[in-house]
Amino acid sequence: MGFIGGAVARQRVTVEDQQEIVRAIAVWTENLRDAISAAAGLEQAIASTVGHSPLAIESHVQQLVGSMKYRPIDECLHDFARGLANPTSDFVIAALLVSLQHPTRDLIGLLTQLSDCARAECNLYQRVWISRARSRTSARIINGSVMAFTLGLIILNPKYVQPFLSGQGLVVLVGIASCFISGLYWLHLITTLEMPPRFLHHGDTP
Repeated sequence: MGFIGGAVARQRVTVEDQQEIVRAIAVWTENLRDAISAAAGLEQAIASTVGHSPLAIESHVQQLVGSMKYRPIDECLHDFARGLANPTSDFVIAALLVSLQHPTRDLIGLLTQLSDCARAECNLYQRVWISRARSRTSARIINGSVMAFTLGLIILNPKYVQPFLSGQGLVVLVGIASCFISGLYWLHLITTLEMPPRFLHHGDTP
């Protein structure tokens, strides 16, 4: 199969956004699993989920259902994967693509396992978010305290900060400012996740 692609540029997303997308994929996968058992085929099952799709991926599902009216379903699923650009959704879509060429009664069980994995991933993101929130709070308290102390010196005792207006003092001041900028950048980094390489790439064929 040609599902496995080469390494691609990684992107950063916020923990909150990633958790919302993965949870939406889990819900959509469960809806699709339930529809498959009652629908005449995969296309009909996908179409039946359009009215119950989570908000985070609703537009993508609507585009998928709309495009299936005019294009082959495998091409539509590849475009769906490209639009979501999420490693978790790649596994779900790969399972659907395989089922198109190799029909199996085990698809419902596979989708169940994939949705369970997606929900477990959501729980992991929740723990990561809580852990990083503690670090963000501590860093903000420290930065806020130092800035408040500095502002108090400037207002209450301006003579104390006059040496920083000299040439040597400005060098020291630039060094201090660089430390604070680095701290703010670090705060930004810990609120984001580096996405792993995609599993399913646009244009791959089974």
